[in-house]
Amino acid sequence: MQDITPRIALELICHEGVVREAYRDSAGVWTWSVGITDASGHRVFPRYKDNPQPIDRCIAVYLWLLRTKYLPPVLAAFGGAEPTEAQLGAALSFHWNTGAIARASWIRRFVAGDIAGARASMLDWAKPAELLARRKREQALFFDGVWSGDGTALIYEVAKPRYVPVGPRRADIRPMVALAMEDRP
Repeated sequence: MQDITPRIALELICHEGVVREAYRDSAGVWTWSVGITDASGHRVFPRYKDNPQPIDRCIAVYLWLLRTKYLPPVLAAFGGAEPTEAQLGAALSFHWNTGAIARASWIRRFVAGDIAGARASMLDWAKPAELLARRKREQALFFDGVWSGDGTALIYEVAKPRYVPVGPRRADIRPMVALAMEDRP
């Protein structure tokens, strides 16, 4: 079975950013770390509300969820075909963001050999409009092998009492991801 590579892990983190304590996302959902919500199966609220975690803990939980909860359905969506590293990274990013790899027509079209249809229908998942840039990056990665991450990510603080992410600073997270991947149980 294929596994997460450092490059894949970094690409997703670059799309999401990292918030060390629980915050409310644009829809009011309690979120933590690299876009983790209770829907992932890992309890976010109240565990991380007013309880900042070290970046290495944020990344370790993210990698654990990516491997255990997100990788299996993404690989299943390829119908037994083995995706390239870029295809796997893009499909994981899509599924991490939407949770909908099993419902997405673009992956079914790709597996059926309709590459042009798959490329076009991936952008059907660009709602709300602020997701269009992300879908285009995933599209470029999946179909053209163009990676957008540079090994850095935005690290946010949380403004209270509204619990929204603020004050991003860019940090090189390659060493933290490499260490977390080495420490895998």
